[in-house]
Amino acid sequence: MAVELPFAGEVDFPLYVVSDEGSGDVLVAAKGVEGFFVDPEAESSEVAFLRACEVKKGRQKIEDAVLEVRNRQREKIGEYFIGRVVLRDTGREELGGNFARVTYRHFGNRCEYPDAERIWPRWASELALGKGEWLRWPVNCQSAWLHVVQNSWFASNRRAARYGVEEIVHLDGAQISTKSGFFCALGEAVNGPGGYFGSNLDALADCISSSSGEGPPARIVWQNFQASREFLDDAFLESIGGLMREFRVDLVTC
Repeated sequence: MAVELPFAGEVDFPLYVVSDEGSGDVLVAAKGVEGFFVDPEAESSEVAFLRACEVKKGRQKIEDAVLEVRNRQREKIGEYFIGRVVLRDTGREELGGNFARVTYRHFGNRCEYPDAERIWPRWASELALGKGEWLRWPVNCQSAWLHVVQNSWFASNRRAARYGVEEIVHLDGAQISTKSGFFCALGEAVNGPGGYFGSNLDALADCISSSSGEGPPARIVWQNFQASREFLDDAFLESIGGLMREFRVDLVTC
């Protein structure tokens, strides 16, 4: 049975904008995309931009293309360097100058988190992210949610650091059943809904040791720790504990 996602509607503004990294010239601006958020093993190199409202047909290819994710105010909230793209087909121009489907031969990077395609529209909406919203998505979407958190955090020119003011942060182990879920929960506890505080152990060390922001939290209280321990392997938990000891963050499990 299909799982109903918390936010699955189509946007009515250009969510994806591809431009030349050097000049900033826009190649295409579209409300949707197909073939970019894919499983790493997918072989197709064609990417289609759907419901495009801006197409530069005279520019057949770009060597250093960048795909930006933008909100309704056209502010950049995400970014991917995608490399070389070559225009294949714009299809028929519709009333108002729009194009239903514009396809490109794609030679560079794509996003290896397919579920990010369903999460970005939520991120770009005008509704503020709520506490614990990442938990409303299926567990198998947590890695994609964490990817969007990380991508958006740095695309918005923030650093790997604590910006929140709480010296003591709390985690609920009953909500943490994956490694990605741990980092989603920690990022939110430290920096608020949608906040980032590492996506793996090395990135967590960068955040804790950063000279920017407010410095590391003084204490992390991990409630219902045994519930997490049933799902997370001992090596991962021991590494977290070792990091906290190394940087003198008091980790309390209860």
